[in-house]
Parts: sequence; C-alpha cells; structure tokens
Amino acid sequence: MSGRTEGGAVGRQPRRLAFLATALAALLPTPAFAHASDRGHVLLLPTGYYIAGGALAVAVSFLVLALLPPAALDRFWRRRLPLLAFSDRLRIIVSVISFSGLILLVAAGLFGSRDPLSNPLPLVIWTLLWAGFTLLQGICGDLWSWLNPWYGPWRVASRMFGLQAGEAKPTGLPPWLGYWPAFALFLAFAWFELIDPAPDDPARLAFAAGIYWLASFVAMLVFGYGAWSKRGEFLTVFFSMVARFAPLDRRDGRLSLCWPGAKLLAAEPLPLSGTAFLLLALSSVSFDGLSKTFFWLGLFGVNPLEYPGRTALIGIGSFGLVLTFILLAAVFALAVFLGQRLAGDAQPFGKTAGLLVWSIVPIALAYHIAHYLIVLLVDGQYALVAMSDPFGLGWNLFGTASMMVEAGVVAGAQSAWWLWNLQAGVIIAGHVLAVLVAHGLAWRLHKHLSRAALSQLPLTLLMIAYTIFGLWLLATPTAG
Repeated sequence: MSGRTEGGAVGRQPRRLAFLATALAALLPTPAFAHASDRGHVLLLPTGYYIAGGALAVAVSFLVLALLPPAALDRFWRRRLPLLAFSDRLRIIVSVISFSGLILLVAAGLFGSRDPLSNPLPLVIWTLLWAGFTLLQGICGDLWSWLNPWYGPWRVASRMFGLQAGEAKPTGLPPWLGYWPAFALFLAFAWFELIDPAPDDPARLAFAAGIYWLASFVAMLVFGYGAWSKRGEFLTVFFSMVARFAPLDRRDGRLSLCWPGAKLLAAEPLPLSGTAFLLLALSSVSFDGLSKTFFWLGLFGVNPLEYPGRTALIGIGSFGLVLTFILLAAVFALAVFLGQRLAGDAQPFGKTAGLLVWSIVPIALAYHIAHYLIVLLVDGQYALVAMSDPFGLGWNLFGTASMMVEAGVVAGAQSAWWLWNLQAGVIIAGHVLAVLVAHGLAWRLHKHLSRAALSQLPLTLLMIAYTIFGLWLLATPTAG
C-alpha cells in the first residue's frame, strides 16, 4: 500500500474513545511508506473555531488593505536590504554533480533494495525533492537553477557538438505552445504520483526518472536550454514560479532581502497556458488530500474502513484529478470575471487572469508545506539512512546508515496538537499573503483605490472558501 495522505487529524469521537485510540496508535507498530506518512493520531480540537478564525483572518486582511493608501503599500513592497554579491561560475560544476547524483540514484533504483524505505531513489524524489526542495525554493529563492541536472550536461554537450554555448532565448518553441508542454508533463507527473498503483517501486521510478531526464535533455538540445526549461520542463517551471515568493532576491549579481511575495508583484501576466499550470499545481495538491477522505470515497460507494488500494481506484482518481482542476479553474475564472464587472474593467480577461493568478503562489506553497510536513519529518529520516547505503551493501557514506528513525515525532497527543496548529497556521498565513499580493496586483490594473478593492472582492471570497476547504482537509478523517 502506498500513496500520500493529508498530514493532519481531528477527533469527532467521545473523549475517552479518542484517548484510547491515541494510546493504541502509539503502542502498536504502524507501517510507513516512502511515498507517504499516514495519520497516527486522533486530535481533539475545536475545528469549527479554527475554520471560522481562518476565514475571518482572510476577510479582515482584505478590509485592512482596502483602506490603506496604495502609495504606502507600494513603498512596503519595494524595500530591499542588500546582502552580498555572487558569481554564477560554479553553476556548471554544481549541475554536473547533481547529474552524477541522479545517475547514482537511478542505479540504486534499478539494482538496490526493493523496499521503498531502504532505497534512496523514491525517498529522494518524493520526500527530499518534491516535498522538501519546494519549501527551500519558497524560502531561499531559485536554487533549482543551480542544482537541476540538465544545465551542466547541456553546457558540456553544446561545446562538444559546436552548439551555442550561451543560454538560448525562449524562442525555440513555437510561441503558440506557451506553457502547454510543461502543463501536460506536470499533469502526467501528478497522475503518476497520485494515481499510479506503484509510484514508490524503485525500479519503476528509476525507469520513469531516467526516461524523463533523457527526453528533456534531447528537447533542450533541439529547442535550446532556455526555451525548454522555461516553458517545457515542468520542474523548472514550477520551481521558478515558487521561487518568486522567496524573500531572497537575486538581481544583477547581487543578493538582497525583500518581503515574501514582493517579486510576485513585478511578474508579467501569464498566458492562458501559464495560468492553467499554476492552477494545476494547486488543484493537484488539493486533490491529493481530498482523494482519501471519507467524504470523497463515500461519493463512489467505497467503504473507507476497507480501503481497496490504489489499483482499484485508478478510474476514480483520474476523474477526480481532472475534475478538481476544472472546478478550481472555473471558479477562479468566475471570480476574475465578476471582479472585472464590479470594477468596470475594460482590460482583456486573459491579461487580468494571467496577472492575478500569481496570487495563487502563496496558497499553493502553503498547501504544499502543510500537506507534506509529516512526510518530511518521518520519511526525511529514512532518506538520510538510505543515502548512506544506496545499494544495501553495508556502506556508510555519510555516517547516517545506522541512524535510528524517530517516527514518534509525529505520534501522540502533544505532537498532534503542534502539528495541527502549525499546518493550520501555514494555510491561514498563505491565504492572508495571497490577499496581500492580489491587492498589489490589482493596483497595477486599477489606479483607483475603490476600483482595485471592488475587483478583489470575488477573489477574496474564493480565498476565504479555499481557507475553509484547506482546514477541513486537515481535519477530516482519511483512509488508506
């Protein structure tokens, strides 16, 4: 059994039964998986108060921003604190080292342990890269431009074959394609992660990772590194969008400190394909949490107490993944359309939606952190152990092969309490920051304060509804 589950819990049972369940969960051994960490606790917290408080926080943020003078907000966003200068000379070397590490991980997937908790490949990809590195991008900025395993090999190949050594401008792909290649590849990745019966299987994952690296590398040689990485390679597209939230700003060889989300306000409007990509990033994480709730399974007559496994739910999961994206895209489009009508906006709908969609980034990052927090805390320890002995030959490369995994960090009533509060706080903070960013973007579209505030009213209502939905996902019981 494998698959992610939403990291959070709620207790809707009598107090004695809840404490008994918590005690049993702490005493009995529970399975852990490289691709997920299941809930192991029942939490007795006033969930309704948390949901009401989160929705109120988002609403109050909107009201406060609507009353503040735009000039003050503009000065707030533009503040920078210079830190240091840096050079990109080591970027090729770091990328080649990253590529070498990928080769080692793929080899470990093919020839190492069959156990996803002992093989480093699924642990590195699902836990350290997808769950953990996304968080680093949102905090430290675009580290992926240095660590991605394509840039160094592409520079070497471009010199060997006489190709242009400099980064090509993003004109190698037809302009009408936009971000659709990245969108299609991200959808395939989300399907593999959430729907495929065995995304943790080391050999299966090694084959998928190897084929994807090779296909992307060929595309970079054909279309140019800049063209394919900016609009075709979904990891680079996703990580670069997330990095715009980071409080570290890298510009003209200098690093400076700025407010979280400030770089989003300087972003250009995305085309329809880019808007769809960002909405897919949010909807896929949301469906990951929704797909194992008692509510979702009950809609299709599945008994959540007798979870049939991922293989039996491929059709349901595929339908839900697409449906979640369509519903989110439709509601977002409706909110933007209604906002335009309220403000009397004569600008093209695509430009308005492509600009305001950047306010989704703080929400997507917050959901990502809250959703994968338990995965990072538990499976991250397994990753440290497995990386020291990638082939199961008794090696201890990093001195962590004999490290004891402390799964108890997420077990028990006290851990449940702080985990829930941290996850809930991250989601609420993400939505508040999204309202702040959306207001700044609206000011770019409407120079009149009243019109900017009116245009944001439907989008704020959407964010309030999504705050309630996110906290409900953390609280509702899940299966599998």
